[in-house]
Amino acid sequence: MTNPLHTFTRRQWLASASAAALAGTPLLTRAQAAWPTKPLRLVVPFAPGGSSEIVARAVAGEMAKTIGQNVFVDNKPGAAGNIAMQEVANSTDEHTLVLGHIGTLAVNPFIFPKLPYDPIKDFVPITLVSKVPSLYVVHPDLPVKNLKEFIAYAKSKPGQLNYGSAGNGSAGHLAFEYLKMATDTFVLHVPYRGTGPMLTDLLSGRLQAAAVGAPALLQFIKAGKLRCIATGTSTRLPQLPDVPTVAEQGFKGFEMTQWYGLLAPSKWPKAHVAKLEAEAVKAARSTLVKDKLAHDTALAVGNTAAEFGAFIQAEQARWKPVIARAQIKPEGA
Repeated sequence: MTNPLHTFTRRQWLASASAAALAGTPLLTRAQAAWPTKPLRLVVPFAPGGSSEIVARAVAGEMAKTIGQNVFVDNKPGAAGNIAMQEVANSTDEHTLVLGHIGTLAVNPFIFPKLPYDPIKDFVPITLVSKVPSLYVVHPDLPVKNLKEFIAYAKSKPGQLNYGSAGNGSAGHLAFEYLKMATDTFVLHVPYRGTGPMLTDLLSGRLQAAAVGAPALLQFIKAGKLRCIATGTSTRLPQLPDVPTVAEQGFKGFEMTQWYGLLAPSKWPKAHVAKLEAEAVKAARSTLVKDKLAHDTALAVGNTAAEFGAFIQAEQARWKPVIARAQIKPEGA
């Protein structure tokens, strides 16, 4: 004789299975599709006011339109980006990601004897969001109009000129040291806690020069508050057609661009990573983000996670010998 309880349970199971089949989506997939269940936090490892914030806000605003939750930017500067990178690597809420860049992913592994995170093992790449041209600028009171004049002026006053950066190992630090090495020029480095604070001193004349991503500088160049003496790009920028590249001014093959990409903690479920990649690539390739970044002289990319991962490793191989030759050390070392 059939047990009524057994029959009821079986019928209940069949009914639920039929309902799931009719819905056309497995229960597990529907649960995964519900992610994210709260706003996503995009951590930027630098102070507000630099290229990183401009790139982060552009892609975060566009992602929020389709991913189902708000994406808010959280600036957490300090220790050349290590504080933010470590925090995100250790996060467990599955809603915290980070804007990685040339410094945190390709420079810090070679300047810190003990890094609190592993850029390859602790993170999974999502997409390369943007490449940003580096601009070499001086305060307008400096009696130079181009790179050649700056080099001659710096060599006539050895050790008397200084340049600022967002911190030791930052993209601006790397860019200017690369220029110093290429031009055999000595200019004193003054590290800050972010691009914003550094720009404050550069605009006031307390610093003489800097290398900064174009988005953070264009408004000041156009207003005459800073003078651009060279671009780190391979060709001239449409927004600054009268400014020659470093290569044009006698240093063939010189090129320096910053780059920014999204990463998530490596322990995230693969379904979350896949969904984030799809939404982030769509956002980075959108007309709105492309136009917004182009307005600020940045190039939108939006490549695949695999392509971004390969790019990070190629950049590490590229910059490791430069860092060794320039003897770039972390702050306080």
